[in-house]
Amino acid sequence: MNNKWIGVAAIVLTFGAGTIFQITKKSSPSVDEQAVAALDSAGIAKEKEVFLYGINVTGLNIVEGTVNKNQTLASLLSPFNVPYQIIDQIARKSKEIFDVRSIAADKKFTVITPSGSDQAQFFIYEPNPSEFVVFNLDSMEIYKAEKPAVYQTREVGGVIESSLYVDMDKKNVSISVINKFADMFGWSVDFQALQKGDLYKVVYEEKIIDGTVVGITGIQLALFEHKGKAYHAIPFEQNGETNFFDQDGNSLKKAFLRDPLEYTRISSRYSLKRFHPVQKRYKAHLGTDYAARTGTEIRSVGDGTVVEAKYSSANGNYVKIKHNGTYTTQYLHMSKIAKGVKAGTRISQGQVIGYVGSTGLATGPHLCFRFWKNGKQEDWLSEEIPPSEPISQANLTAFNAKKAESLNLLAAIPLNGERKLLTVVSDSLSVQGL
Repeated sequence: MNNKWIGVAAIVLTFGAGTIFQITKKSSPSVDEQAVAALDSAGIAKEKEVFLYGINVTGLNIVEGTVNKNQTLASLLSPFNVPYQIIDQIARKSKEIFDVRSIAADKKFTVITPSGSDQAQFFIYEPNPSEFVVFNLDSMEIYKAEKPAVYQTREVGGVIESSLYVDMDKKNVSISVINKFADMFGWSVDFQALQKGDLYKVVYEEKIIDGTVVGITGIQLALFEHKGKAYHAIPFEQNGETNFFDQDGNSLKKAFLRDPLEYTRISSRYSLKRFHPVQKRYKAHLGTDYAARTGTEIRSVGDGTVVEAKYSSANGNYVKIKHNGTYTTQYLHMSKIAKGVKAGTRISQGQVIGYVGSTGLATGPHLCFRFWKNGKQEDWLSEEIPPSEPISQANLTAFNAKKAESLNLLAAIPLNGERKLLTVVSDSLSVQGL
C-alpha cells in the first residue's frame, strides 16, 4: 500500500475517470501559480478542491491497495481502526447494493482517512474495471457507481493468412468481436474452410476506462470476402428493430445461430458410417462434434422449450430442446447442465444451457450437437435455415441510401490497417445506492 498525502497546493491533472496521479509542485512556477502563491501569502488563497470517486478528498489521507487472498471487509478495515460494530453494520446494510462476501483477491481498494485522524472515513472497492462501491463509514451511506468512460470507434481491416481467430487476434480485436463477427456471417460463410487471401473489415465501438478496454458496445458494420465474393452486414432499422442486411437487402438474422459454441473447431461431422472411438466399430454418427475445452459455454441455437435435461450412460449430461413443430436440437457430453435448465424451461436463442465436458461415451472434451427436422435427424451443416424478413419495398429507398453510405465507409478502411475515430467521453457517474 502507498500513502498519498494530498496537500493544500495540490495540482491534479485528470485524463480519465478514476486515474490517480502522484501530486508534486512544479520547480518552475507559471504566472498563474505565482499569482496563487501571492494570494496565499496574503492569506486569502482558497485551497483547490480535489475529488476522487466523486468524494472531496482535499487534504485527506489516501491509501490504495489490492485485496490479498482470503481477506475480508473486516481484515481490510481493522488496520484503519474501524470498530467491528461499524464493520458489521456496514456489511449487513450493504447487501442490496453489494454483498461484501463477494470481495475477491487482486481487486483494488482505497481507504480515505481525515487529516489528523487514524480512523477511516471511506472505503472504496472496485469489483470490476467499470464500477466502484463507496462505503461511508461515518454516515453509513453505501452506493455503487460507474466510472466515466471513453467510447472509441475502431475500424479494422485484414487479410486471412491462417484463420479468422488468429488473424483478428493479431490486430488486437477482442474475442467478443470475433465471436459476434462469426455469428453474423455464420450462415453465409463456412469459417471452417477459409482460404488464404479472404479478407475482412469490421467497425465496432470499444468502451475504455483508465486506458483499458473493458468491453464493446457491438459491431456497427462489417464485410467478409470469401473466394472473391463479398458479404456485407449493413445495419438498418425496420419495424422498430435494427438488424443487419446484406447488399441485396436480405436479413442476416436467422431463426438459429450457426454454431452452439462461440468460434470453435468442428472435429467430426454427420456421417452414416463412422468408426466410433470408444466402441471401436463403425456406426452412424448423426451429429456434429465441436472440439472445445472443458467448461466452455454451450448455447442454445434458437428459442425453444427444454424437453429433456438429464444424464444417460451414452450421452452423459445432455439437454434436448424443442424449438417448434419442425425443429429439435440436442447437446451431449456436458460437464454439467446450467443452473435452472430442466424439462419445461423456456430457453432463448444464445442462452447458456450447459458446459463442454466428456461425460458418457466420449474420449475427450467436446460437444456432440444433434439436429432433428420433422422428427428425422439431419446433417446440421447442410441445413439451410430461412432468414428473417428482407427489406420491404417501402423501405428500399432508405436502405439503398444507408447501403451507399456503408459501402463508402468500408471502402475507406485500409486492409491490414485500422483507423480510430473520434472518442466520446462520458463524464457523469451512474449511481445506485442506499
